[in-house]
Amino acid sequence: MSDPRDMVRSMPWPFEDWRFPAELGAVVMRTVLDGRRPALLVWHSEGNDWAVGDGIRDPNESGACVVTHIAHVVARDPTLAELAAMPPGTRADRPDRGSPWTITPAPDEA
Repeated sequence: MSDPRDMVRSMPWPFEDWRFPAELGAVVMRTVLDGRRPALLVWHSEGNDWAVGDGIRDPNESGACVVTHIAHVVARDPTLAELAAMPPGTRADRPDRGSPWTITPAPDEA
């Protein structure tokens, strides 16, 4: 039996039943994780890494992000669950918490 604290940063996609695996980790902005800002940007890299941002602040600032189970963010905002079907190399954006997600190709990571 696996430890529920186990985390994997990258997993083969597509996911079973189009649901995020419980052990899947993601880079998440602290403002989203603690509820100060809604998730407005989700990135699924070509390498199968996931990132969740607030779409406003710079995620590259020191201390802006943490690596955590994506399930913590989905528990706070269930609309993120639908993005488990988002293919690698795409991003999802929305202008505010109540708006639908728009999925587009992600800019080159190079």
